Amino acid sequence: MITAQPVAILSDNYAWLLRCTASGAAAIVDPAEPAPVAAAIDAAGGRLDLILLTHHHGDHIAGTDEIRARYGAKVVGAAADAHRLPKLDQAVAEGDSVALGAARAQVLETPGHTRGHISFYFPDGGVLLCGDTLFSLGCGRLLEGTAAEMFASLSKFAALPPDTLVCCGHEYTESNARFARHADPANEALTAYAAQVSAWRAAGRPSLPSRLADELAANPFLRAPDVATLADLRARKDKF
Repeated sequence: MITAQPVAILSDNYAWLLRCTASGAAAIVDPAEPAPVAAAIDAAGGRLDLILLTHHHGDHIAGTDEIRARYGAKVVGAAADAHRLPKLDQAVAEGDSVALGAARAQVLETPGHTRGHISFYFPDGGVLLCGDTLFSLGCGRLLEGTAAEMFASLSKFAALPPDTLVCCGHEYTESNARFARHADPANEALTAYAAQVSAWRAAGRPSLPSRLADELAANPFLRAPDVATLADLRARKDKF
């Protein structure tokens, strides 16, 4: 089984420290800032087998080479983006799998935010590492991709089991909730979840990981019935 621990880095990013409980194997996802990432790895025993990269932006990959050199971990990322990622030991695409100890992640190609964005889903533990494609109560900006690509990517997530843990790349939930409530003011599940998030943040705790069931009930981007609705929501969010 895989467990996932958020590691706060930079101003509002999360790297994710993963552990296979059966074997002790460990991975870090998107280690952009070496010092807090190394502190979390060392506190967990100092073992690191893999570095998983979701996309090429500096606030997700900047610390990769330093963490690789310190722990000897192998780097896994998208084959399609190999030219703008740190050197990859394993280049992956849709349908590939990545072994972490006794567990295996399914690789999902999830463009929209960037062309080469990928996500990792561990069925054993129900952990989804979705980078900047899906946020709690939001989705990533369409910096390189299209609304149709984002809709297809979010549809892949929506088909996963509802108890899946959504481990995304930023602590944006509270700000996303403001737009979500503006866009979907009659959604009682959203109102309740936004209040819960506010209480968590006021207490100094992360809002992540969230549960996919809560996102399906409250996240307007996951609830969009078609590409046109998603495109309209994203354009309105960009100006909100």
